[in-house]
Amino acid sequence: MPQGWKWDETLFQGTAAYYVRGRLPYAPALAEAIATTLGLDGRGRLIDVGCGPGIIALRLAHLLEEVVGLDPDAAMLAEAERLAAEAGINNARWVRAMAEELPAGLGRFRVATFGQSFHWMEREQVAAAVLTMLEPGGAFVQVNDPRLNLDAGRERALPYPPPPEEAIQALVQTYLGPLRRAGQGVLRHGMPSGEADVLAAAGFEPPEYVQVHGPPYFVRSIDELVASCFSNSDSAPHLFGERLTAFEAELRILLTQASPSGRFAQPARDTEVRCWRKPAG
Repeated sequence: MPQGWKWDETLFQGTAAYYVRGRLPYAPALAEAIATTLGLDGRGRLIDVGCGPGIIALRLAHLLEEVVGLDPDAAMLAEAERLAAEAGINNARWVRAMAEELPAGLGRFRVATFGQSFHWMEREQVAAAVLTMLEPGGAFVQVNDPRLNLDAGRERALPYPPPPEEAIQALVQTYLGPLRRAGQGVLRHGMPSGEADVLAAAGFEPPEYVQVHGPPYFVRSIDELVASCFSNSDSAPHLFGERLTAFEAELRILLTQASPSGRFAQPARDTEVRCWRKPAG
């Protein structure tokens, strides 16, 4: 959990409706890469901790007997359930709870996934709990989002301008202040690092690193970039209060000026997967 910050239930309030449309997608071969690395064969169970709208759980559901998504945000779980029904996935279930409540009577798992969620948690406590929940040889898997990579954009000709990230962030700060917001608090010290040390101390084996190649860039619309902004904890809709409409209007003007066609080419890096195994013995 970030230093000097205390979790509260408004962290991702109002972001669920924007999440899938706004976030950059994982590399298409993500499920295949995880299946190959872990030898998944349709057996066992997966728990996606801090699952949000179930993006990872639903991508991997066909590889296991059951997937369980765990998240404290009711709106995220409702969106996950909707997406599962839309995709015809019937081996997923959704549990509203904080990661710190694990093991929560949920049983044993072959895989535990964390998609950009572990840093929000009491990591030592959660790592120790997940170790007890995994089968021998089971894996704690971190999946990192494909993020903006401006260097990649400079190395190739793009069909549209890249998103004006610095200008977007400056506009957010005009409304919300210079410190990064998170729920009812701010992140004065940024995000914690050192996951490898935390997981080693919990008893996991050294990690395996897998790079899953994706496209060199994503074509994004103005609506998608607005959704991207509102999908983030530090610019969640509720933080703007009565100024939300004004902020969105200014954001759309900024984006239109940056690309009159309404299209952007957002360079992205590969999706990184890190797997820590529970000792088999």
